[in-house]
Amino acid sequence: MAISDISENALKVLEKRYQGKDEDGNVVESVEQMFRRVSDTIARVDANFDNTADTGKVSDEFFELMTSLRFMPNSPTLMNAGRTLGQLSACFVLPVGDSMEEIFDSVKNAALIHKSGGGTGFSFSRLRQSGASVKSTGGVASGPVSFMKVFNAATEAVKQGGTRRGANMGILRVDHPDILEFIDCKANNSDITNFNISIGITEKFMQAVEEQTDYDLIDPKSGTAVGHLSAVKVFELIVDHAWKNGEPGIIFLDRLNRDNVVPSQGEIESTNPCGEQPLLPYESCNLGSVNLTKMLRRTLTGYEFDFRLLEQTVNEAVHFLDNVIEANNYPLDIIAETTRATRKIGLGVMGWADALLMLEIPYNSEEAIRLADKVMGFINNTGHAASARLAEKRGSFPLFSVSTLREGPAMRNATVTTIAPTGTISMIAGCSSGVEPVFAYAFVRNIMDGTEMVEVNPILMHKLETLGLDKDRALLKRIAREGTIAHIEEIPQEVRDVFVCAHDIRPVDHIRMQAAFQNHTDNAVSKTVNFPKEATRGDVREAYLLAYEEGCKGVTIYRDGSREEQVLNIGEVNHGNKTTAPETPAAPLHVEPRPRPEITRGFTEKVRIGCGNLYITTNYDENGICEVFTSTGKAGGCPSQSEATARLVSVALRSGISIEEVYDQLKGIRCPSTIRQQGMSCTSCPDAIAKVIMKVSKAIEEEQKNGITASLAQEREMLKSKPLPKPGTVNIPSNSAEIHVCPECGGPVEHEGGCVICRNCGFSKCG
Repeated sequence: MAISDISENALKVLEKRYQGKDEDGNVVESVEQMFRRVSDTIARVDANFDNTADTGKVSDEFFELMTSLRFMPNSPTLMNAGRTLGQLSACFVLPVGDSMEEIFDSVKNAALIHKSGGGTGFSFSRLRQSGASVKSTGGVASGPVSFMKVFNAATEAVKQGGTRRGANMGILRVDHPDILEFIDCKANNSDITNFNISIGITEKFMQAVEEQTDYDLIDPKSGTAVGHLSAVKVFELIVDHAWKNGEPGIIFLDRLNRDNVVPSQGEIESTNPCGEQPLLPYESCNLGSVNLTKMLRRTLTGYEFDFRLLEQTVNEAVHFLDNVIEANNYPLDIIAETTRATRKIGLGVMGWADALLMLEIPYNSEEAIRLADKVMGFINNTGHAASARLAEKRGSFPLFSVSTLREGPAMRNATVTTIAPTGTISMIAGCSSGVEPVFAYAFVRNIMDGTEMVEVNPILMHKLETLGLDKDRALLKRIAREGTIAHIEEIPQEVRDVFVCAHDIRPVDHIRMQAAFQNHTDNAVSKTVNFPKEATRGDVREAYLLAYEEGCKGVTIYRDGSREEQVLNIGEVNHGNKTTAPETPAAPLHVEPRPRPEITRGFTEKVRIGCGNLYITTNYDENGICEVFTSTGKAGGCPSQSEATARLVSVALRSGISIEEVYDQLKGIRCPSTIRQQGMSCTSCPDAIAKVIMKVSKAIEEEQKNGITASLAQEREMLKSKPLPKPGTVNIPSNSAEIHVCPECGGPVEHEGGCVICRNCGFSKCG
C-alpha cells in the first residue's frame, strides 16, 4: 500500500478515530495493519460457504479495494472489524411501542447500539397523543415529544468508545394528533440536540395540500379521526421551521413502503439518522461507497468513466458487504435475526462532485443529470447482478419467497443500493462527500500553534496552476474569504461555470440531482439542499414540492446561517370545532464567537503553581482579549485541565462575556497541590489564569489611552501582502464568511448529506 496516496489530514483522522490503541490511548496499529485487520476479518466469511475458499486471496482483494481508495465501508466496519466489539453496522431502526415497558426497552436497546457505534432511527407515531387517557394508571399520556426528550437524554449520556457519538432520527406521521408540537420541538436550537427530525408525509396529505383541503388527525390507539387540520397551513408551518433552522425534514412514507420488498413483515416507519436507509423495526444495514474519482481514466483530451473498472469495483463491494452481514456481531439477537432475514446492503457513491470537476462538467447542468442517471443506473444494475450471482452460490435471503422480488432471479440481498453522506470516509478517500456538490472551495485547517489556515480544493488548485494563477496570493485569499470563485473575474468564465459550489447552485438543481440518483437507488438518497442566507420561505416550499414531484423519498434543507437566528412559531390546530394557536416561548439568541483575528499582540507570563510552572499566553487585538493559551513546565501539572480552562475563557471573551465576569468565576478556585505550598501567588491554575487576564486587561486599557491598539488594523492590512505559508493555503481574513464551530476541534462544519461534518478533524454529528 502506498501510504503517500492518503492525505495528511486523512492520516490524522485514521489515527484519531480508526486505528487500534492500547489502554493508555497510544496508537498500536499502522494504517496498513488497520486495513489488513478489516480485510482479513471480512474475507474469512468465505470459508462459511466454501471450505476450499482461498480466504488469503480474498483478503488481498478486499485490502486492495480499500487501500486503492476505490471503496470504503461504513465507519463501524473500519473501526470494529477484527476487534472484540465486532459491531459493523451503521444503521438501525428500533420500534417504540405505546407502553412504558416498550418505550424504555427501546431506550435501553438504543443505548446498547450507540455504545457499539451505530445510529438509530425511531418512529414515535405509535405513541398516543398528549392528554389521551392511560387506563392502566388512570392518568393521561404525555405524548411523543416528551418521550423523545427521554431518548435524547439517554443518548447524551452514552459515549461511543470515544470515536462515535449517538445519532438519532425521530419521525412522526403528519396525521398524528401531536404533529404541531413535533414540528415545533426543535425551534430552539439547544433542544433535542441528538436528533434529526422528519415529518412522515403521506400521499393523502400531499393531495390535501394540492387541493387546499383539511386532512384528518388519527388517534394511533383507535385508528379513528380525532380532529383535522388545514393541510396547507401544516405544510407552510413545516416550510417555515425548515427555513428558520433546517428542521424538520420530510420523509415520504408511502414511497418508502411502496419499495418495501417484504411488506408481509411489517411497515417501514423510520429511517436511519441521515434518512437514506429505510428499515423495518429491528433491521440494520451495512453501507459502503464507491469513490467515483477513482473510476475515471485519463484520455488524450481529458477524463472519462472507466465502466469496466466500475463493474469490477461494484462486484467486489457487493461481495464485501454481504460478508459483513455474516461477520457482524449484532448488539441484540433480534437485530441479528431480522437483519439476516432480508440481508439488506447499501452500496453508494462518493466523489461525485469531484468527478464532475475532473470531467469539466458543471454540477448544475443537464449533462451532469444525464451522467448521474447513466452512472447510477450502471451501478444499480451491476450490483443487482452481483447479488444474484451470490444467491446462486450461497442461497437467496430467507424471506425472498415472500418478497416482491420473487418473480425475478433469486437475490442474495433484499436491497443493494443506498446513497449515504460519507462524511468521514470521503475524507479518508480524499474526495467530495456522497453526491453533494463541493461545499466550498476552501476550508479551515487548524494548525497546532493555534493559527487557522485555509486549504484550497486540490482540483481547483491544479486548474489555477494551468492558468498561471496559483501564485496569485490576493486571488487565493479571496477564494478563502468567499469559498466560491463565482465572482472572481480574474478566472475565466468557462472555469467558473464548472467550479460551482453548493451555494452557487439553485435549489431546483440540487433536487434534480438527488432525483437522478434516486431513480436508480433501492433505498434512498441522503442529501442536503443548501440555500443561501437570503433564500425565502417560498424557495424552501418550491424545493419541497419539487422533491415530491421528482420522486424523491425525502428531503433535507439548510439555509446558510439559519441556526444563529431566533425562531418564532406560527400555525393553528382545529380539534373538532375548537381552534387553538400553539404557544411557543421565544428561543434564546445563539451567540457565535467572533473569529480569531489574523494579527494579535500578547503577553506570556510564568506563574508558579503547586505542580511547577504554568506559562500563560494572553493575546488581544483592538477589540480586547481574544485568546488564552497555557503550557506546563517540565515538572508536569494538569495540562488538560488548564488547556480546557483557557479554551473556555477564549470562547467566552470572543462571545462578549466581560473580563470581570470571567475573573469572578475563576478567581479563588483552590487546588490542593498549590494551597499546601507556601509562597504561592495563586491558589490554582484557573486562579492564575484569572489574575493574568485581569492584569493584561488593565495593560490594554493603558495602551488604548495611548492609541497603540488602533494600529493593529493597519498592521493587518500591511501583512496581507506577505508570502503565503505554503502553496494552496491562506490566512483566514477577519471578515471571513460565517463559521460554524466543530464541537471537537473548533473548526467550521459543513451541512451535507442531511448531516453535519468537520473536514478538519473528521467529526460527524451523525457518526
